[in-house]
Amino acid sequence: MRLSTIVIALFVCAIAPVHAQQSAPAAPAPHTWYFASGGEWILSYALLDVKGDDKGSIPRFSPFFNLQRVANYDLNEHFGFFVGLSLRNVGFIYDVPDTTLRYKFRTYSLGLPVGFKVGTMGKGLLFVGYELELPFNYKEKRFENEKKEDKFNVWFSDRNEPLFHTVMLGYQLPKGTCIKFKYYITNFHNEDFTENRNGVEYKPYNGFRSNILYVSLGFKLFQKENYNLTPPAERDKEASLY
Repeated sequence: MRLSTIVIALFVCAIAPVHAQQSAPAAPAPHTWYFASGGEWILSYALLDVKGDDKGSIPRFSPFFNLQRVANYDLNEHFGFFVGLSLRNVGFIYDVPDTTLRYKFRTYSLGLPVGFKVGTMGKGLLFVGYELELPFNYKEKRFENEKKEDKFNVWFSDRNEPLFHTVMLGYQLPKGTCIKFKYYITNFHNEDFTENRNGVEYKPYNGFRSNILYVSLGFKLFQKENYNLTPPAERDKEASLY
């Protein structure tokens, strides 16, 4: 089994939600911590500046493996905070202008998101945050005339920046679906990375700036697991009938 598969499997086990075989609990009271887990489908695009040229970026869709575990803390029913842990597959595709060359870049990263949310806690709400990501596996593929010519992946590579600083803005729909926009402030590649080819040292990413912007679809990141959406007054009314 490949090492990357083992790492992902361990992460899934660590953040997978535990579903008790019982009725859904009441809505979380303010000033208490509660947890949520969910996936994320990502459509990413790179804002490029390749020695003054901004052309060549192609959208990339990555539905897996993107997993998140979020701890929520609500001050009241309309304002709260969150902090979490994530595993994310993000990257972009680059077609070199006026050539038949295509590159595909991606990293798997561990992230630490933190932010605040405004709206109706557990239902429809707006969230804003910052996330620090640690890229731990880098992959690069090169194609020419639609034929794959080279592929490699590296653990904790110097080809990308050691940490990614990102900001996010999103909205959770009342039933838990989340739409999120995220921007990577940090350049994807390390422009100072040097490699040796045929005895000659050069910097393959020098002058290659790429800041990733993505939109994603997530699920129930701010709803308590087994969350009961029935308002307290209605729950009390239902209970009085029995």
